Amino acid sequence: MSLRIAFFLGPFLAGLDKFFHLLVNWDQYLSPTAQSVLGSFSHPFMLIVGLVEMTVGLIIIGGWPRIGAYIASIWLLLIAINLVMTGHYFDIALRDIGLCLSAFGLAKLTEAIAVAGVQLAPVGTMPAAADMSRAA
Repeated sequence: MSLRIAFFLGPFLAGLDKFFHLLVNWDQYLSPTAQSVLGSFSHPFMLIVGLVEMTVGLIIIGGWPRIGAYIASIWLLLIAINLVMTGHYFDIALRDIGLCLSAFGLAKLTEAIAVAGVQLAPVGTMPAAADMSRAA
């Protein structure tokens, strides 16, 4: 559940900040190649990016974590490629590769749990250790 929360909060808050620039000016991370292709639509494109990121976060937390995590994994890989193309921000690109692999891990873990038919108990509903020892 902690990975689902992390991959909800991270993309959702980063996406939301594309509209407010409280954390950073996100437009600076757009590669020169992308800027030349987009022209005057660079900033509106980043707003669309923000909407996509918020949507992916909602998909992950809202009950479709496998699909959302696969989308997040691909999205983070594309972000890392864009960052490398800037000629700067290699450290952020490396971090995003790590996040990409983590999102892929969340997708595979969710898939494995579904295949195994494991039912996860909500937090706070697990039997106490003392109750489990009496049952044995």
